[in-house]
Amino acid sequence: MEDYLQDCRATLQESRPLHVVLGNEACDLDSMVSALALAFYLTKTTEAEEIFIPVLNIKRSELPLRGDNVFFLQKIQIPETVLIFRDEIDLHALHQAGQLTLILVDHHVLPKSDAALEEAVAEVLDHRPIEQKSCPPCHVSVELVGSCATLVAERILQEAPEILDRQTAALLHGTIILDCVNMDPKIGKATLKDSKYVEKLEALFPDLPERNDIFDSLQKAKFDVSGMKCQAEFPLLPHSKAGLTTEQMLRKDQKTIYRQGTKVAISAVYMDLEAFLQRSDLIADLSTFCQTHSYDAVIAMTIFFNSHSEPVRQLAIFCPHVALQMTICGVLEQSTSPPLKLTPVPSIHPNLQTYLQGNTQVSRKKLLPLLQEALSAYFDSMKIPSGQPEIAGASREQVDRELDRAGNSLISGLSQDDEDPPLPPTPMNSLVDECPLDQGLPKLSAEAIFEKCSQISLSQSTTAYPSNK
Repeated sequence: MEDYLQDCRATLQESRPLHVVLGNEACDLDSMVSALALAFYLTKTTEAEEIFIPVLNIKRSELPLRGDNVFFLQKIQIPETVLIFRDEIDLHALHQAGQLTLILVDHHVLPKSDAALEEAVAEVLDHRPIEQKSCPPCHVSVELVGSCATLVAERILQEAPEILDRQTAALLHGTIILDCVNMDPKIGKATLKDSKYVEKLEALFPDLPERNDIFDSLQKAKFDVSGMKCQAEFPLLPHSKAGLTTEQMLRKDQKTIYRQGTKVAISAVYMDLEAFLQRSDLIADLSTFCQTHSYDAVIAMTIFFNSHSEPVRQLAIFCPHVALQMTICGVLEQSTSPPLKLTPVPSIHPNLQTYLQGNTQVSRKKLLPLLQEALSAYFDSMKIPSGQPEIAGASREQVDRELDRAGNSLISGLSQDDEDPPLPPTPMNSLVDECPLDQGLPKLSAEAIFEKCSQISLSQSTTAYPSNK
């Protein structure tokens, strides 16, 4: 693997078309290993003498924030110096020159900043639910397994098992075990396919580390927020006494969703929510984080393991925009597929809503579609009714104030009184093509209600006093 990665770096110095395997923006262990192993496999099996280059989708300076990545690279003896990071290759320039072919692994939706690269995407390999409207028009292979590394291992072992060396096998093996929480059936993240390929790798390489040992080591590195590795690599970086700063914690394992100019960050934070909320200047740090990176909201999914080695998940939703915050919280609270079983926790600030998450099997991957749904509901609630003039130059804050004055009932499913129960779900027998309810219930607004009442009043007065003919 190391010799192959050295060849990749040398290829960057040449002026030639490049095949790039790009992981996701979080660059967690699964994304990094999947990119490395898939690019290695494609290079070894292509008929033409082409090199597929794995690119880690973060800046090199951000690698120390990902403790499990750094630890595993050291354990497998792959020097960080041979890796290629996003800030070391200009994908947009290559695409404009017609010299880029892109393969996405562990994601299938490019961020807005990379939208122009979609034309260059030739293949997608992912393990999360597909977004039909956003997926590139190319060969897409998606299967809902616990780890994308499982799909890479499957491809290698089915099509070219002879290329698999112990180093690559160890990368895949450890990543699947970490992603699937040591294959624990109580957690429910590992699928039969994940288990199958862990067993196959162990059969081929009996000297691979014991599952418990590699899981404990990787998890300890992943949950380390002391910042010791980061401080050693970058001694001038600011750190709190508790280790990583709030921004570094949020960036350590972060994903982003976009919708019509609104941007929401979703970060996995590896500590107890109570400890996170007690961080000095937390609200100021969250505000600065949103302002610096142009986020409209940031959602921290905290996770830690209790004394019985059981996962505990919690949520913190920071959003300065009242209507957007209400929509996000409402969708998550009301969700039944999957049910999060949220219990509100007293908040330390109006812009911050916090919850205990009863259903610990709902990971960030399963939360992302709910957040996309929340953004859709938010923009639907902001639509100006037919016949109403748009307000030129209205800011999001002004829109939020108008929505707040219109009442919570304008945002479906957010706050229902006991005497006003939620509307029932759409009956199953109406879920047919072109059903009027396919897109959900009609959206209401204060203006639309006022106009309808006026029409009813006019109709009643006309009936009571018919005109003389």
